[in-house]
Amino acid sequence: MTKDEELKDWIEQYSGPLLKRALYVLSNKEDAQDVIQEVFLAAYSAYDSFEGKSNALTWLMAILNRKVADFYRKKYKSEPNIRLDHFFDETGSWKNNDVLNDWNVSGDGDELLDNADFNKTLEECIEELPSKWKILLKMYYIEEKKAPEVEVSTTNLWKILQRSRMQLRECLEFNWFSKS
Repeated sequence: MTKDEELKDWIEQYSGPLLKRALYVLSNKEDAQDVIQEVFLAAYSAYDSFEGKSNALTWLMAILNRKVADFYRKKYKSEPNIRLDHFFDETGSWKNNDVLNDWNVSGDGDELLDNADFNKTLEECIEELPSKWKILLKMYYIEEKKAPEVEVSTTNLWKILQRSRMQLRECLEFNWFSKS
């Protein structure tokens, strides 16, 4: 069997199990499909190094694991730098004191949490946070984990939570409160 024929056979035979594993680790169908494509491209390039001592699926899974690691490494390294000069001037004072004002919400604001549209807007704002901030925010507020459990220092956790709240506030002001 030629190299091309064998790879076509592998694609037909192993795309399903590889995609299932990629979906499990990446939680996004498009990303998983892209990574599977990269797996088969890498397998094609390294075909001559495959000695056949293991099952082809085992070899392809090892390539998949490396490609997933590369995916996350690239994703976290390409994260844009967060700049806070939008909020603060050179002296560290607020540029816009509106962030210190209360929102005009009747009652104690709990009715907002029952509003499906508000919850959708809040989720969209959370998704716009940098990945590391979003994970810590959810772990702290939803899973109620504390600094030692999320493996960051208490000081770092508080700074990340503060910056996350500031960005969430701005996002909600723009996407919810300015529209009401």
